[in-house]
Amino acid sequence: MSPMSTAKRDYYEVLGVERSSSADDIKRAYRRMALKYHPDKNPDDKEAESKFKECAEAYEVLSDPAKRQRYDQYGHEGLRGAGMHDFSHMGFEDIFSMFDDILGGGMFGSRRGRRASQAARGYDIEAQIELELKEILAGVEKTIEFKRKDVCPQCSGSGAEPGHSLQTCGLCNGQGQVAQTGMGGLFRMVTTCPQCQGSGKKVTHPCKECRGSGRVNKTQKVSIKIPAGVRDGQAIRVSGEGEPGQRGGPRGDLYCYIKEKPHPFLIRNEDDLVIRLPIGFSQAALGAVVEVPSLSGREKLTIPAGTQHGTVLQIKGQGMPHLQTGRRGSLLVQILVEIPKKLSREQEKLLRQFAETEDKTVLPESKGFFDKLKDYFAGLNEPETKDQ
Repeated sequence: MSPMSTAKRDYYEVLGVERSSSADDIKRAYRRMALKYHPDKNPDDKEAESKFKECAEAYEVLSDPAKRQRYDQYGHEGLRGAGMHDFSHMGFEDIFSMFDDILGGGMFGSRRGRRASQAARGYDIEAQIELELKEILAGVEKTIEFKRKDVCPQCSGSGAEPGHSLQTCGLCNGQGQVAQTGMGGLFRMVTTCPQCQGSGKKVTHPCKECRGSGRVNKTQKVSIKIPAGVRDGQAIRVSGEGEPGQRGGPRGDLYCYIKEKPHPFLIRNEDDLVIRLPIGFSQAALGAVVEVPSLSGREKLTIPAGTQHGTVLQIKGQGMPHLQTGRRGSLLVQILVEIPKKLSREQEKLLRQFAETEDKTVLPESKGFFDKLKDYFAGLNEPETKDQ
């Protein structure tokens, strides 16, 4: 996500723009917010760091027409599996390199310039895995398919057409950095070379496959082992399955977020499973033995005589396994006593006979209620005293 245990803010709200804002408006808003929460302006400020990454995530979506359309239509859930980067796990240098055209140069250029020629770790990406409760119960191995930027097979990531080599950048002389002097020579600022983006090399004959970027979109398949007991929203990290790094840097990671498919009867509550079971009032009054669905099949449940509406009965060991201990929770059965809307003549006759024998005063719940009601009515019947 990131993803996803904490509710995400609306991306338009994060950047302070309207939904009808143009691409240029969004770009300007992102630059303004990124500079406001920039780490150089807010050293050791965890809240500013979080907002800086939040702004980057919002801009990645709203600056991409396809992702923006999916977000406008489906919200955050619509971006699952769309190749989103996991900004919560990214370093600042990775974010700077992603949006170099916006954050490059200026008062913050020195931070990036110091490391521009160094190897940079590849970006983390996200995917989503939908699982049924039965799969989570036992654990499962899943093969997922996702898209990522990968090394161009035509040029092996160099960006140059095969048969042509990279040339030393003439602007920075292969250093990857350029120095600028401002304010009448009062200060000297080192920034990433705008011509080679810090690589020190220049592509003179761009690869036709990747157009000189060294990267192409690729659909990747990965097999992932899902442990028993994972919960909705949790992420499984697959090391080295993210995007390739820059200048020989290592690959990023893939974060697979779990999404539980709804079950027709069972609702998960941490390690317990809950089912709402409707029964007739005669079953509630007399008691009964019924069958209830579980992830293991059918389970017999004894309903004690006199069971009240809303009572929760427990079948131990028929819930979900705990992720660490493997110990299973319970199947919780909430009883819903249903009153028939229509009765046959025979049923009505029998029920009226029962009503005549019913003694409300001996029922434990109703006894206290009727005692209070009697006192209340007695108070209403007392004559009001008038001032003489």
